[in-house]
Amino acid sequence: MRLSQILFSQGFGSRRLCAGLIHHGEVKVHGEVVDDPDADFAPQGLQFEVSGKTWPYHEKALVMLHKPAGYECSQKPRHHPSVMSLLPAPLRERGVQPVGRLDEDTTGLLLLTDDGTLIHKLTSPKHHVPKVYEAHCKHPVDAEQLERLMAGVELHEHELKVHREPELVKALAAEAMGTHGVRLTLAEGKYHQVKRMMAAVSNRVERLHRPQFGALVLPADLAEGQWCWVDGPQAVLGLAGSA
Repeated sequence: MRLSQILFSQGFGSRRLCAGLIHHGEVKVHGEVVDDPDADFAPQGLQFEVSGKTWPYHEKALVMLHKPAGYECSQKPRHHPSVMSLLPAPLRERGVQPVGRLDEDTTGLLLLTDDGTLIHKLTSPKHHVPKVYEAHCKHPVDAEQLERLMAGVELHEHELKVHREPELVKALAAEAMGTHGVRLTLAEGKYHQVKRMMAAVSNRVERLHRPQFGALVLPADLAEGQWCWVDGPQAVLGLAGSA
């Protein structure tokens, strides 16, 4: 693939801008400046530098972000900055978008990709990709609440201003974390699901964090607001991805 096309595919701007970066000596491959936009390279596994920053080639981008509180998972935020502002320009340029959403006050693991098929696979209820949430609640979490969460609770829809029968939703796993904490594993990704499930057992979520999405666990050394590449969909899907 031509070097200018590689840069274009990775989000470094228009074809003209990519060619200009190469002409001006801003691009290195294998540590050497390449000033010919038409120079051919095998893209798979290629690492190159643009303006001094190393960038790996990915046919489809898949990254994880340690989302801080106070950011919206939206391209057009209404009240807070967008999580997109935490990503470098090339990722924004190539059109990555969040895989599902975390509320503005929720922290933790957020996936972003430009692979529409993967987004569907990771968010569709029929694929049952589990997500783990850790909530600190206003009231103590007791064994009765955990049993109800596992057996299934009704999610009332009155706050959504729709009229339908209450829905029964179960946690795949529920365990206490100290006196006021709960760790829930869910297969769905419904609107405000954890908060509504805890409300259904007469409790209230005060802080919410997602440490795991599928088989992917948020690294301890990835600080809030930082991002990193994910090594392909299999890292998220685990054994389920081979089915």
